[in-house]
Parts: sequence; C-alpha cells; structure tokens
Amino acid sequence: MSKSALPSLHQALKKSFQSLENNQRIWKSVLAECSPLMVSLENLAEQSRALSNVQISNTPLRDFPELEERLRFKLLQATDTVLSKLNEKMSSLQSVRDSISNQVSAVLQLYEQNSDSLDLAALTERSATAPSVSDMLGWLQDAERHYRQQFLRRKALLQTVRADDLSGLENAPKRWKSMESSSAEDQITDILCKVSFFVESQ
Repeated sequence: MSKSALPSLHQALKKSFQSLENNQRIWKSVLAECSPLMVSLENLAEQSRALSNVQISNTPLRDFPELEERLRFKLLQATDTVLSKLNEKMSSLQSVRDSISNQVSAVLQLYEQNSDSLDLAALTERSATAPSVSDMLGWLQDAERHYRQQFLRRKALLQTVRADDLSGLENAPKRWKSMESSSAEDQITDILCKVSFFVESQ
C-alpha cells in the first residue's frame, strides 16, 4: 500500500470503530427499552386468553351488555399500541444497522481503491498500540454481520406477530429473548478494547 494511503485508511478505521462503539451503546439501550414492551405483550395475551376462557354470560357481569366485546376491543387496541411502539424501536435498530454498514462499506471501498498499491507487510503489520489493518477490517465485517443478522431476525419475528393471534403473542417474548447473543456482543466489546489505543492515538 502506498505510504500516503495507509494514514487515510487508519483514519477511516478509527472513525469506524468510534461509530461502532457509539452504535453498540445505542443498540443496547434500544433493546433495553424493548424488554418491558415484550412483557406487556405477554400480559395482554394472557388477559385475552383469560377473557376467552370466561363465560361472562354465566357470571354476574352478564347484566352489562357488550362487556366482552368492549374488553376484547380494548385489549386489541392496547396490543396494537405496544406493537407500534416495538416497530418504532425497530426503526432505531435499523438506523444503527445502517450506520454500521455504511461505515464498514466506506472503509472497504477505501481499501479496495488502494489495493493495487497494497503492500502485504503494511497490511499485516501489528504494533504495541495498533492491530493489523487486515485484522481490523475483519473485525468490522464481523460486527456488521452480527448487527445485520440481529436486525433481520427481530424484524422477521415482529412481522409474524398480530394483535389477534394469541399464541403468536404469547410466544413472541420468548422468541425475542432467545435472539440475544451475549457472546457476540462480548466479542464486539473485546474488539473495541483491542483497538482502544489505536483509536485514541493521533
């Protein structure tokens, strides 16, 4: 790689890792905001299930006409509200995914533009404060893949959940939780530790 290309690639890598760190923080906070919404979904599904199992006509509440329809309507409305809030959170997760993808694409593009003058030694050289360029490019691609897959899985799950589908609502929180990948998140945190000296260096 030409000497002039290496500093600009280093700058682009630093920028990408700073962006990854910020976006990881946002991603975690959005997922934390989704947890109580998922609990609400489960609770509403349980209430709907209980309403279906009760014969209101056999209880003292039979004197209130249309009570069951009104209760069911309220539960459906509440469920729709929670689902729309979850879809708003998905928009935030999509922004994180897009931001990471754009940063990684920009670095890879810069790398490819300079690949003709690529010096393998410069690409694989490590120092006390900086991992090799090839390692860092690989780590960024791993992180980008993780967030892309996580987003697509969660989006696909929410697309299958409807307010009038009780079993889908009841299963959604467990399926959502099962998508958590603490090992992948720990790996990304580990990557950010490995590049911290490099990112802070001038």
